[in-house]
Amino acid sequence: MARRILLFVTDLEIGGTPTVVRELAWRLNDPGRVEVEVACLGRWGPVADEIRDEGIEVTAMGMRSPIQFIAAVRKLRRIVDERAIDTLQSFLIHANTVAAAAIGKLPNVRLFQSVQTTQAWPRWHWWVQRMIRNRAEAIVVPSSAVARAARERSDVDESRICVIPNAIDPAEFEVQDVFSSDVLRVGFIGRLDPVKRIDALIGAMALVRGINSRCDIFGEGVERAKAQAMIEQFGLRGRVFLRGAVAHPQEALAQMDVLVLPSVGEGFGLVLIEAMASGVPVIAAGRGGILDVVEHEQNGLLIDGDLEKQIASSVLRLARDADLRQRLIAGGLRTVREKFDWRIVIPQYRRLYGVE
Repeated sequence: MARRILLFVTDLEIGGTPTVVRELAWRLNDPGRVEVEVACLGRWGPVADEIRDEGIEVTAMGMRSPIQFIAAVRKLRRIVDERAIDTLQSFLIHANTVAAAAIGKLPNVRLFQSVQTTQAWPRWHWWVQRMIRNRAEAIVVPSSAVARAARERSDVDESRICVIPNAIDPAEFEVQDVFSSDVLRVGFIGRLDPVKRIDALIGAMALVRGINSRCDIFGEGVERAKAQAMIEQFGLRGRVFLRGAVAHPQEALAQMDVLVLPSVGEGFGLVLIEAMASGVPVIAAGRGGILDVVEHEQNGLLIDGDLEKQIASSVLRLARDADLRQRLIAGGLRTVREKFDWRIVIPQYRRLYGVE
């Protein structure tokens, strides 16, 4: 009899965790042996289309409010029961909570939870995770920083934590010809959220002088209006552009010479390994899960302290030091191949779920 696994996530909009869920579903699915389905609490999103197009069943619950919690729990139980699911993996706090409530009446279903962030706020997320932590066999985290946050903020026992990094397929990323034009192209990909520190990147561009440069910011979020105001304030119109969200990171990476991730609350930083696989050097804040990915001056540059000045000086350093660029590019390609390739990571999930 085939194993039946349900991957359950808060939403399937464009983002790091939905991307991981999509790839995990594609790569675990083995009809007749391991049959994978995906469900999300929210409405249908772009990533749901991508999963479905690969022949995997997707359910969007369409939940929009916390008052629908009981309805979500009942619907999840029904999905698990009707489809004979034996293993349930939830991702992010809202999905973790619904899954933990549902599992009480599903005694023969194995539950695994996933925590993907190091952000301290909202505090209630960590409080709720503490309440539900023992419902799962294991809590999967992508980095040692998230493992530490789960232990310290949610009192998760070390024995329940399983560190499995996020991953990509390097073959899906074409190596770019960077620093080959007369314009230095700086870029960012991600949510426009306060934790990402887009303000520091925009401020840094005002400090990048003596070189023809531009910055393309790919993403949407609550910080868009603030970012636009800063562009006007610093007189950066014509040099800094808000490009909106992209369906695939390759589209944005093809327009960059260097990727900057100033985030101060990253659980992993999937975009970092996507950039590395594309031969695009990375500059990132030396915080959280980023430290599991970036080794300073070996596969990227780490910054801390005054982020604006650090970003500006790092960008200028890369522009002027070809040897450094080549070392970081080679190091990034090697890092992805040796640590963050799905061929290495999928077997870790198979062992966890017992489907080797």
